[in-house]
Amino acid sequence: MMDRRQFLGTAAGSLALAQHASFADVPAPTRKPVLGAHVWVFSSELPNYDCFPVIDQVFADISYAGFEAVELMHVALEHPDSVAKIGDLIGRTGVSLMGASLGQPMWDKSKQAENVDKAGRVIERIAQLKGRVLGLSLGDARRKKTPDEFDVQADTLQKIQAICAQYKVVPNLHNHTYEVADGLFDLQNTLQRVPDSKLGPDLDWLFQAKVDVPTFLKTYADKLVYMHLRDHRWTGVWSEALGEGIMDWGGIARQLKQLGYAGDLTVELAFPAGFKPTRPIRESLKMSRAVIKKNFGI
Repeated sequence: MMDRRQFLGTAAGSLALAQHASFADVPAPTRKPVLGAHVWVFSSELPNYDCFPVIDQVFADISYAGFEAVELMHVALEHPDSVAKIGDLIGRTGVSLMGASLGQPMWDKSKQAENVDKAGRVIERIAQLKGRVLGLSLGDARRKKTPDEFDVQADTLQKIQAICAQYKVVPNLHNHTYEVADGLFDLQNTLQRVPDSKLGPDLDWLFQAKVDVPTFLKTYADKLVYMHLRDHRWTGVWSEALGEGIMDWGGIARQLKQLGYAGDLTVELAFPAGFKPTRPIRESLKMSRAVIKKNFGI
């Protein structure tokens, strides 16, 4: 593994991006929202959730489905040749890098230095590939965290946010269920300590945690910079594609317009445990893309 100075001095990958205009270069108020696809659906059955061994197929499928960008999981950016490989794919497919998602136990003081260092490497690689977002999951203690642990979590988050600011990468708090369960206990404790944090909610995880999605969006409208979209059936089990579940995409689109939301959106498909897809992933992505086009106009 190269250290960060060596990494930033590496020209490979940047060559493939030299002529590629990235949405990261355009200020949010002057550009239309970008629609991306998250790689979880490709990664969920792979060792360490790492899609890098199949990254060519990932970019090919996302390009085929009509998405403008891809959001990676951080593990795909940890390979020594990740920037060169991904940069080449960006140049060949025209699919930009939206950014990456990163989950760490930020409440654990014994791992603070390790967490900050790993986040720094990921942020640098996002920036080199002209991405703009970092979705942060702060870690599930599988119990309610203590005030001291929330203090450590807040300190770690602030250190990572400072690195993001240095590289012009937009950090956002990405929720699963644990952050928003028990009356938003984890999230509210974080926001009390780091009130300037921005949010990148996953609307399906809000639903799964029994949080009223319209109320959440209205309450935190001024903090929303990013969003994950997924669909589910009335039982809560994920559907294979957007539009095959009960999510009211038209209603969500109308509310976001009323709230003046100008951030980006990412479709994150996921399959229930043991589910055997009835069609290729690329076709489910294409179907989902059409749902977003119809309802959001992007």
